[in-house]
Amino acid sequence: MSDLFSGITGLTWGHISMFVVGLALIWAAIKKNYEPMLLLPIGFGIILANFPGSAATGEHGVLTYLMNHGIKNELFPVLIFVAIGAMMDFGPLLSRPSMICFGFAAQLGIIVTMFGARMLGFDLGAATAIGSIGAADGPMAIVVSTRLAPELLGPISVAAYSYMALVPLIQPPVIRLLTTRKERLIRMPYRNVKISKRTRILFPIIVTMIACLISPMSAALIGMLMFGNLIRECGVLESLSKTAQNELANLVTLLLGITIGGSMTAERFMTRETILIMIIGLLAFVFDTAGGVLYAKFFNLFAKEKVNPMIGAAGISAFPMSARVVQKMAQDEDPGNIILPYSVAANVSGQIGSVFVSGLLLALSTWMIANGYDLPVPVLLK
Repeated sequence: MSDLFSGITGLTWGHISMFVVGLALIWAAIKKNYEPMLLLPIGFGIILANFPGSAATGEHGVLTYLMNHGIKNELFPVLIFVAIGAMMDFGPLLSRPSMICFGFAAQLGIIVTMFGARMLGFDLGAATAIGSIGAADGPMAIVVSTRLAPELLGPISVAAYSYMALVPLIQPPVIRLLTTRKERLIRMPYRNVKISKRTRILFPIIVTMIACLISPMSAALIGMLMFGNLIRECGVLESLSKTAQNELANLVTLLLGITIGGSMTAERFMTRETILIMIIGLLAFVFDTAGGVLYAKFFNLFAKEKVNPMIGAAGISAFPMSARVVQKMAQDEDPGNIILPYSVAANVSGQIGSVFVSGLLLALSTWMIANGYDLPVPVLLK
């Protein structure tokens, strides 16, 4: 009889608080349209996992099975990257190769967040995982967390995806703070550079080879990202490309979301560490934006043709949302100012940069932990 009513008798304020968190994410997904494909299943997964004695979790629970066979072995993030690659058009970047630098400059948040988390008392593995929030790349954050701090997977994933959804609210104030109106009014001439099919096919292959040689830890994600793009550009797998962009992306995103939500139990989530992660995660996106904008301003000191520094903010990995935010801000200042080709080029560069930088830091942190090294920073909180 006790088992019959365990869902009621075992209920605690912690469980109820998590129900509120789950419902808040569902509300944000439906009412505000913030990343509904992710926040809705995450929210529902949270509710499902926080009933005392829930059969959805535990040794034979479906959410536990999905966690073990979809997240811990990195299957879902890898499949998501195939879909993202199939969606991406690297044409704007190939016609403006210098934009790749903006994608790397906007990864400042990863490094700053990593050091900041270590100063706040997180160990090196956890600090690296928290720093991956700054990649503005959910799958990458999941991979790093799974390898270095699996106990923090839930809050790190929620922070990464929540702030990605809030990019239209986070980036504009930072951009306005760091730029003048004169800078935001800079027009950039549009050049229609035709990219050959051969170049489009060779690009994902070459990027994969370079990335895997320099950062082997990023091989799975950067490789699958470029594989998805190769499917798109090869011209002989059109039906598979459409399937990757639609059915594969939708199905895996749903499973990924509800599995992450299922890991967020009251015991794991209602902690001091979670609050710190949410705060640090917000700062990660702020520093990402600032890094890109400041690099663009530095670039202008030496460039004959000035760039609109707002495109630096599009160098984060939140594709294509950040590129749209930057274009909207440009048109708010000057309705005739079209900088979308440049912001898209920076945005797709950010996708490459986020995986590359996160992969390098993952490899470095793994090596440092194995050899007993640590970051040279003072630990302020323990």
